[in-house]
Amino acid sequence: MPNRAPDWLRQADRDFDQAMDSTHADRHEWACFAAQQAAEKAIKALHLHTGQEAWGPVIAQLLEELPETVDVPELLVEKGRVLDNFYIPSRYPNGHSTGAPFDHYGPLQSEVAIRHAREIIEFARTQMAERANR
Repeated sequence: MPNRAPDWLRQADRDFDQAMDSTHADRHEWACFAAQQAAEKAIKALHLHTGQEAWGPVIAQLLEELPETVDVPELLVEKGRVLDNFYIPSRYPNGHSTGAPFDHYGPLQSEVAIRHAREIIEFARTQMAERANR
């Protein structure tokens, strides 16, 4: 079976670009969701790179389920938890008690989402590069 980890990481980068584009277009709810997707796919790439598959959208859980050979900083898991909050409510009107999703997300949220996603993507990329050189 071919190693699909590079494909997942490439898509993570593309989703990250979408988060940036959405921020510039003042679509902060989509920026938050795309950032969450980028981080999720980057960690799934790392799972594949280490020889295991991962399922589900919960970034914190995906980070915690990495093999013991991957030293995951607890702060990174916490940043994953922040991104996990953007998976559903940023897209569905019933994710909040009132208003459409775009009523609840602005530059502050998308800036945080993008910053955390960038850190998680770089973590995955670094871990994959280090393991490729062993």
